[in-house]
Amino acid sequence: MILSGHEIQAQLGKNLVIDPFDERLLNPNSYNLRLHDELLVYEEIVLDMQRPNRYRRYEIPSDGYVLQPNKLYLGRTLERTETHNFVPMLEGRSSVGRLGLFVHVTAGFGDVGFCGYWTLEMFAVQPVRIYPGVPICQIFYHTIQGEITEYDSDKYQHNRDIQPSLLFKELQRTTDPQRRLAFGQERAE
Repeated sequence: MILSGHEIQAQLGKNLVIDPFDERLLNPNSYNLRLHDELLVYEEIVLDMQRPNRYRRYEIPSDGYVLQPNKLYLGRTLERTETHNFVPMLEGRSSVGRLGLFVHVTAGFGDVGFCGYWTLEMFAVQPVRIYPGVPICQIFYHTIQGEITEYDSDKYQHNRDIQPSLLFKELQRTTDPQRRLAFGQERAE
């Protein structure tokens, strides 16, 4: 089941944190999150999963910043969220989608226990001008059944900034043969 807007508000300070919270951004079954004023853009021509990739930071000025097609832009939410005992999920707003802007490439599914800012993997179908502070996506919450193990990661938990991919931390060489096979670092005999 998905929490209603009233239930989202009732859970604030208990199982949910949305900081800052503005009641005007509360919807019938979600809450609109706003775009922060910075972007990261990778500088590499070919991104490599096994190492950190260089990126450049850009500020989104008050008069806007034009996103170009076929380029990935990493942004983040203005709001910091914290979720306990529910599954947080993120989706683009329909008004933003109707401009051809994807706000997450694949990472709209959150984990129980996630605390931090949401990194947005933005991709534009055609050039589109974005603005800092615009309500760009919405968070909603599912109930969960069964015993809960909260998210605990040294990669993204308690982040304070836009997070580029840290997949390389998982792919670093290990002496465990099964793990190496799982990540394609060793061929089966």
